[in-house]
Amino acid sequence: MTLLDAQQYDPSQDRRRRIRVISIIVLFAVIGGLTWYYHNWPEERIADQFFQALQEKNYDAAYGIWMHDPDWKQHAAKFTQYPFNDFYRDWGPGGEWGLIKSHRIYGSATPKGGGSGVVVEMIVNERAEHARVWVERSDKTISFSPI
Repeated sequence: MTLLDAQQYDPSQDRRRRIRVISIIVLFAVIGGLTWYYHNWPEERIADQFFQALQEKNYDAAYGIWMHDPDWKQHAAKFTQYPFNDFYRDWGPGGEWGLIKSHRIYGSATPKGGGSGVVVEMIVNERAEHARVWVERSDKTISFSPI
């Protein structure tokens, strides 16, 4: 085959290839944007479950979520560092937030310089001051926010 015997130029084939390349780039951009936007979603979900249990006054389940151990009653001696009585004093009806009637996620952030967890900020009972909890990425335990 020589240069003079080359195939005729087909603009539709070139257009299809260009559309395919642009579609792939847009798809990766959308996937990247969604990944960046929802990168703390698992930790936000854990915090939401915790506050939902508090709102339902199910303090046993809330403590199980806090410690990431739904069967915590079977080995309560394992949790001597923050026992259930202290948890109930902090998060029960007499705690800082009182009875929780409503909650919603305000946002979440990873501390500057990295960190092993996420600070999840919640609006509780429509108060101006927001509740902040630390959710550990590795084991999904909850603790008080250092911030």
